[in-house]
Amino acid sequence: MDNRTEERLTNLEILLTQQDDVVETLSRVVHEQRLQIEKMQQQLSLLQDKMTWVGEGEMASEQDETPPPHY
Repeated sequence: MDNRTEERLTNLEILLTQQDDVVETLSRVVHEQRLQIEKMQQQLSLLQDKMTWVGEGEMASEQDETPPPHY
């Protein structure tokens, strides 16, 4: 192999190593984000359940209320 070919091969190996590192970093970030999204989905579900529970206990509107006895 001549010197030029060996230099090109070395550069390609360096690029491949850098790309492997980038792919591994991105994979880790995606995994962490997936875990965060799952946690937020669980929290949102709990909040929706609480809002439904609170909504069921709402007071009646003024039109639906019976007037107090002194009226």
